[in-house]
Amino acid sequence: MSPKVPLHHIFTAVPRRYDLINHVVTWGLDWWWRRRAAEECLGSQPARVLDLGCGTGDLALNIARLAENDIAVLGLDYSRPMLEIAAGKARTLAGRKNISFIHGDAASLPFPDGYFDCVGISFAFRNLTYRNPLAPRHLAEVWRVLASDGRYVIVESSQPKSKLIRRLFHLYLRWFVYHLGYWLSGNKRAYHYLAESAARFYTAEEVEAMLLRAGFREVHSHPLLFGAAAIHVAIK
Repeated sequence: MSPKVPLHHIFTAVPRRYDLINHVVTWGLDWWWRRRAAEECLGSQPARVLDLGCGTGDLALNIARLAENDIAVLGLDYSRPMLEIAAGKARTLAGRKNISFIHGDAASLPFPDGYFDCVGISFAFRNLTYRNPLAPRHLAEVWRVLASDGRYVIVESSQPKSKLIRRLFHLYLRWFVYHLGYWLSGNKRAYHYLAESAARFYTAEEVEAMLLRAGFREVHSHPLLFGAAAIHVAIK
């Protein structure tokens, strides 16, 4: 069985209270982190932006709202229930912003080479790369659909450099995040995966090395909350 299949089941089951749980377990910081990632996406004044693994659409919506010029924002995910939520949120921008959502597979993006000026991803990069045999393919697809000098902007959990803070962070994930997420959603499997994958995810330096191996010529990382999360910007 493909490693994608269990994750697909997890994330098509999660949407009940999904946004609420994200806000609660991050103390509302996820909203600010996505806004900062959206600002990074817009820094190169793109004409077309892809929100990869868009989930319920928050990064795409931030990009669309903050954009001062007319840009096309597209969100792609393989969870149809999440896409339905994203489309519902986007109706508030109907007629004012060019934003749309489609069902698709990150391992086979339905776009031509060099189509996007920027690809953003918020808290889905871990799912595509951590212990995932398809990780090289996922990275290759992003590189392929980016234009020359295009940006891949990633906001994701990370590992604090301080051993004490890292231990406290892992404890927080495995006890508070896991138990509260399970209690609010009823989905034990999803929040066990979330807590464990975040606790075991790569350091900022390991993510940078991975992106450089994938062909990106330049990578910058910005730690968030003492390094518990990070924004990575990779340039094609």
